[in-house]
This record gives sequence, C-alpha cells and structure tokens, in this order.
Amino acid sequence: MAKIEKISPLAPKGFPVMPQIDGVLFATAATGMKYKGRDDLLCAAFPDGATVAGVLTLSRTASAPVDFCRANLATGQKARALLVNAGNSNAFTGKAGDAAMRSTVMTLAENMGCAAEEIYVSSTGVIGEVLSADQINKHLSATVDALSPGGWRDAAGAILTTDTFVKGATRTVLLDGTEVTINGFAKGSGMIAPDMATMLGYIFTDADLSQDVLQSLLKCTADQSFNAITVDSDTSTSDTVLAFATGKSGVGERIRSVDDPLLAAYRAAFLDVMQDLAHQVVRDGEGAHKFIEVRVSGAEDNRAAKVIAMSIANSPLVKTAIAGEDANWGRIVMAVGKAGEAADRDSLEILIGGQKVAAEGMAVPGYDEAACTAHLKGQNIDLSVDVGIGSGTATVWTCDLTHDYISINADYRS
Repeated sequence: MAKIEKISPLAPKGFPVMPQIDGVLFATAATGMKYKGRDDLLCAAFPDGATVAGVLTLSRTASAPVDFCRANLATGQKARALLVNAGNSNAFTGKAGDAAMRSTVMTLAENMGCAAEEIYVSSTGVIGEVLSADQINKHLSATVDALSPGGWRDAAGAILTTDTFVKGATRTVLLDGTEVTINGFAKGSGMIAPDMATMLGYIFTDADLSQDVLQSLLKCTADQSFNAITVDSDTSTSDTVLAFATGKSGVGERIRSVDDPLLAAYRAAFLDVMQDLAHQVVRDGEGAHKFIEVRVSGAEDNRAAKVIAMSIANSPLVKTAIAGEDANWGRIVMAVGKAGEAADRDSLEILIGGQKVAAEGMAVPGYDEAACTAHLKGQNIDLSVDVGIGSGTATVWTCDLTHDYISINADYRS
C-alpha cells in the first residue's frame, strides 16, 4: 500500500469498510519503478467477466492506456482484468510506450487465460517516460496467483502518486427488490480539471446491467461529479473512470434505460459514490486547506452556468483570496465577467457563506464583512452567484491555492 506523508487537513476520518463484491478479486505488488517500500501495481480480476463502461480524457495528447481502453470499450466484450501502475503515466511516449503497454497486457492475458481485448489498463505518474514493461511483467505471474476477494484499501493505495490519503466510497441499495453493492476508489490530487473523467477512478458493482445502461449511467453521473471538479484547471493525459458490473446479484438485467424508474434509487446511490470520490479528490488537492463549493444560478442555461462556475473555481485570484481568508468578492465579479457567458451586471448577486455581499451592480450596503471573513476561516467554503439572465444552474467544487501547491509541483520530479 502507499506510504503517505502529511495527510491533507481536509481528509475524511478514514477509509470506509468496503463489503466484498462477488466476482471481484484484487492483488497488488511493489515493482520499485518509482516508489520504494510500497505497492505500486494493482491487478483486479473478474473470473466470470464483468460488463464494463468508461469515461476517458478528451485530451488531444492522451496516453497509450487511454487509447487502448477506448478501443476495448468499443468491442462490447466483457472485462476479465484491470491493470494499473503508479509512478509512470506512459503518456507522450510514442511507439515505444505503446509497445511497452501492450507487452504488459499480453503478459497478463497469458497469465489470466483471456484475450487482450478483455483487459483494461491505466498508468499514472510522470509524463514522457517510457514504461518499463519488464519491471511489471516479472511480477504478473505471482500477482495473478495472489488474487483474492477483499483488499479494497490495499487496491486503492497501490494507485496513488502525490495523493495524501486513500480514497474510497461504498453504498448499498435495493435494485428491483434485491440489495446490491456499489464500491469505488479513485486517485487524484493535482492536474485535476477533468474532461470526461478524473485522474483515475474505478467503480465496482454486483448489479446485472447491460453495457448501454452502465455506460449511460457512468456518463451522466460523471458529468455531475468528476466533471464538476477542478484543482488547478489542468486536464490530465490519463483521465480514466471505469465501471465494472459483475451481475452476481442477479438483478438489473431487465432494465433497458438509465431513466427506467426501477433504476432510480440505484442511480442515486451510484451518483452518491461518484460525488463522494470526486469530493475526496478535491479535498486532497495539492496544498489544499479549504474545500469550496461554487453554485451558479440565473444563467442562460445549465451549460452557461457551468462555464461561469468553472471560471470562478479556476480563478487563481479567487482561490488565493480564499486561501488568505480575504472576502474580496470583487474577484468573483471579475471571474463571472471573463467567463464569456451572458450575465446582467446590474442584477448580479453574490453570496459568501450564505450572506449577500453584492447586488444591483454594487456592494450590499452594510453587509457584515467580518461574518464573511469568519466563514472563510473555516474549511468548507460556500460561494453562490446569480447572474440574472435565465434559469440555468450548476454546482462545481474546487479548493484553495496555497504556497504548498507550488512547492509540491516545483519538486515533483525530484
């Protein structure tokens, strides 16, 4: 498992107790590729296969593993295994990187007795360094032999890079009268401004869902979770979220649409897991001391509201003001204006911690700045903006920008 230093002050109290999911096995190994004294390789296996869905980065410099997963998703075949390494993203590594990745996939396929099209792979870490296939391949036989149920925390810990805590979430819910489980874990701390996904995230369930339903479910919940967070406005080359449904509960097969009323409670629980993990990524934002929720209303439509919300959430001036516990709401005005979406300057309203500080084109007379400052001294910050145009709404989450962020990223490769 990952050896972690200086846990984020926004970290949850601990890793949740994760129930076993029938049809999911895990094993981890230490390759020594970048990290010493910790596991950095994860293998998940689905002996009887699992329906798989994925949302992947839209980066035009996507990594070899992202391209491989995208191609395998298109086949519609069930998944038999997932292989993840930490410390090297195998991105921007050309034909050599692609060959190294395929070598690990083929070695795992031979050990699993399955086809390469049934294997999914992710890599996370430094960009531009070719993956050392040999360092992974020599561990795969023993790793496959060690596959067993449980081990969720070790699995989640093996994929970390600059993360300071292990991120997991679990929910149980009734689906068509039968209790099913949804477990997930993720990694991410910096280079977080997802475009279809986040750094790495994996969801596992024993529901029996078709690929079309699972894909629609993953996409719509990603848009309300991983696609609604930002740490530093930078979209990774490796962003990947995959969902695996083993079907072992025996329920869900008759659901044909993500909008089926039978799926409503399950869909809500699935979203809850996705948002829990996405929030944990923000709470582990590099150097973060504060978790910030930005709500925008009154926009032309929901798309415009999200653009404005992200403009606020990504603004270095807004984020540093919050880090400094300075109720400088003028920076929020700036961020709304630069977003490029319709906004009525003289109808704009801004609230900090629930208190209206700006309205009708100016500061609210007599607003209590001391109360705003007191709110900003806390760890959970609420910003609300109404732009006075229409009915569009959006909520996004971010963190503050501190000196620690610079220190972490200035020293990342050293």
